[in-house]
Parts: sequence; structure tokens; C-alpha cells
Amino acid sequence: MADKKQNLDNVEREYVIPLREKVRAVPRYKRTPKAVKTIKEFLVRHMRVRDRDLKKVKIDKHLNELLWFRGIKRPPHKIKVKAIKEGEIVRVEAVELIDRIKFKKIREEKFEKHALDVLEKKKTMMQKAKESLQTKPVKEGAKEESKEESEEDKKKEAEKRKAGTEASAKQAKAQAKQTKHQAGGKAKQKTAPVRKALGR
Repeated sequence: MADKKQNLDNVEREYVIPLREKVRAVPRYKRTPKAVKTIKEFLVRHMRVRDRDLKKVKIDKHLNELLWFRGIKRPPHKIKVKAIKEGEIVRVEAVELIDRIKFKKIREEKFEKHALDVLEKKKTMMQKAKESLQTKPVKEGAKEESKEESEEDKKKEAEKRKAGTEASAKQAKAQAKQTKHQAGGKAKQKTAPVRKALGR
């Protein structure tokens, strides 16, 4: 009995959902939103969602992109999806994606992986820094060295500030030069209207 209940909680199924019949009945400018709603209604019925609550069906962003690919007026007539029921929530994703969306998905996964790697590197660097601070013995010679280091740090910071102000001044000068050479110059000056003799 418990196995059956657990089986019903984690169910994975594939469906080919017909969209044409429901979509055809609405105005053209509402067709793709109706297709999304039709998918949710279909899955609520077939995955036995309690109270037929449409909010418990979550559509994958790549499936959503596939539905919206041809615009608001022309959604696909049918779509093959994989539905995974996790407790009360049903997650839906497309079985087959078009090439454009596949490449986009791969690129996003690559960026996520790279971001996680960078985050891991930062964490390890922070841990190493903390360990090095904790393991340094405090001696008289070390105090003098730290004073010298702090003076050097202050000098470096002052140089950085000076370089920053110089860089901002250069940037402002370049910006002024660019606006001067654009059409209109600094500001268009008022000119007196050209007087013309009236011909009789």
C-alpha cells in the first residue's frame, strides 16, 4: 500500500498534447496563451492534480519558448511533453526541442557551470586567506613589518586615487570632444530668421 502511494507521488509520463481544437476557438491574438493554458488543463486532468489547481503545473522555460517560437498567433498544433509529478507539483518539459532552443539551453548550462567554478575558486581563496591570517605568529619584528606594510598600502591607495581622478578627467575631456564634433555642437545657437523680399 505504501509503495503504491509513493509511486503515485513520483510519476513520470510522456504525452502528446493536442492543442489545435482548443486554440482554434479563441481570437488569433490570444492563441499562444490559450495553448499554455490548454497544456496545464490537460496535465491537471491526466496527472490527477488535487482540486484541478492549474497553479500546481509548472512549465519549463524551454517548453514555453517552444510554444512562443512562432509568435502569439501561431502556436504549434500538438506538442510532445514529459510530465514529472513531485508530490503535489507537476513539472513539464518538452521532449524534443528545436535546434535553436537546444543550443541556447547548452549555452546556459555552460554559463552556469562556469559561474559555479568561479564561485568555488572564490570560496577556496577566502578560506586560504582566513587560514593564513590565523596561522601568522605575532612577534615584535612582525609588528614593525606590519607598520611598514600599512604605510606602503596607504601610498598605493593614494596613487590609485590619483590615477582614478586623472582617468576620469581624461574621460570627461574625450566626452566633451565627442559632443563638440557631433551634429549641433554644444548647443544650437539661435539665429535670426533670413529676411526675404516679397515678390509682387
